[in-house]
Amino acid sequence: MNLHYKEYGDVNAPLIVFIHGGGVSGWMWDKQVNYFSSYHCLVPDLPGHGKSGSGHLFAIGLSAEKIIELLEQKGKDKPIIAVGFSLGAQVLISILSKKPHLIDYAIINSALVRPISLSNMMIPLLSITYPLVKNKTFSKIQAKSMYVDESHFDTYYQESCLLNKESFMRIMAENMSFEIPNGFKQAGTKILVTVGEKEKSVMKKSLQDIVKSHSNGKGIIIPNIGHGVSMARPDYFNKLLETWLENGSLPDDVMEVSGE
Repeated sequence: MNLHYKEYGDVNAPLIVFIHGGGVSGWMWDKQVNYFSSYHCLVPDLPGHGKSGSGHLFAIGLSAEKIIELLEQKGKDKPIIAVGFSLGAQVLISILSKKPHLIDYAIINSALVRPISLSNMMIPLLSITYPLVKNKTFSKIQAKSMYVDESHFDTYYQESCLLNKESFMRIMAENMSFEIPNGFKQAGTKILVTVGEKEKSVMKKSLQDIVKSHSNGKGIIIPNIGHGVSMARPDYFNKLLETWLENGSLPDDVMEVSGE
């Protein structure tokens, strides 16, 4: 399959790839690519999502392989930065595990790495909820929980309506069963792991697991935010990313978390 992607900025500058979460697509990074216009930005749509959705089922491993191919093509002889959110953060962890020396800087946002207990029983039950995906009222509730703003809601809803049941089930199964691959600890990458203060405890425990699994990882909890800081507070997130890349500094209001 061909992975759909958009390309922005200065093609001679360091490359940033932005990997979106589940149930959305590359548009979630619009305010990031505008801010980082001096970089070479790549924004793919993952298999089963957006313009990569037609006829392709999602898989974390396949998504990682396709993005690796893209980065090897577009990122030759330049620094590579990768930013992943939620499902996209799981894909990013898989990339780091498969190609440990490809990426120089990685920002892993809200990645679940603790498989949900009884997920084998829960996933079939989710098929009952699938029709809600196309219910506009339900979509508005979901969009609000993910900080999707009004300007993107119609796109979000249209893409939700195009998501078939098989794709929905596959995305949920991949997300709920993901674990840190063995190769992750070999990544020669500077890693920042983030989670929102208002996210579920399993997400904070996942942050600790990731930091513990990599000697060059740093974890932070961002105050007063749930699942989706890049959309909820784009100015804050953009500045956080920029200053961390430039000099390793972080906002005064975050809480650093060790892997111990």
